[in-house]
Amino acid sequence: MDSHIYKKAASRLPFMAGIEVIRFNTRGTTSEAGTSEGVFDSGEGEKLDVEAAINYCFDALKVEKLWITGWSFGTDLALRYAKDARIVGLILLSPPLQRTQQEDLDFWQKDSRPVNAYIPEHDEYLNPEQAKERFKSFPRLNLISVDGAKHLWVGEPFVYRILSEITGIIAPNRLPLPTEI
Repeated sequence: MDSHIYKKAASRLPFMAGIEVIRFNTRGTTSEAGTSEGVFDSGEGEKLDVEAAINYCFDALKVEKLWITGWSFGTDLALRYAKDARIVGLILLSPPLQRTQQEDLDFWQKDSRPVNAYIPEHDEYLNPEQAKERFKSFPRLNLISVDGAKHLWVGEPFVYRILSEITGIIAPNRLPLPTEI
């Protein structure tokens, strides 16, 4: 899915913050570019997509410090399948926790790498109060509620907030982000 938040991150963060953004669609995903090969597998077969993307970043692109950012369904994939020891940490945007298992949360609770979750106040899948309950077994998680935001992060103030949050984690010396390009 060509999420507008990912499109804006990919077009702005390299210039504004020196952060390279690599985005990909999982099997059977339809976007403006067409439909990717394969068939949607409810988060099971997508494990291979995540692993292939991680390996591509390290092997082909020679990325030295890889952070995984997931949005919505992508947060479930990140929590379940981005456990590769080479990954620096996770950034979760609008996690619905529809496919994440308790064993995945237990893994990340025991792991020392940072995991940050941004929960929109008006998210129809998992709002901040629900997130506190669902993540209670993961107290190490940095859970951030974002007032006024919705699941899709629509609106320039929310895009700027999330891009600033990502930059604050990965390249804090590049803050504040410019408001004009």
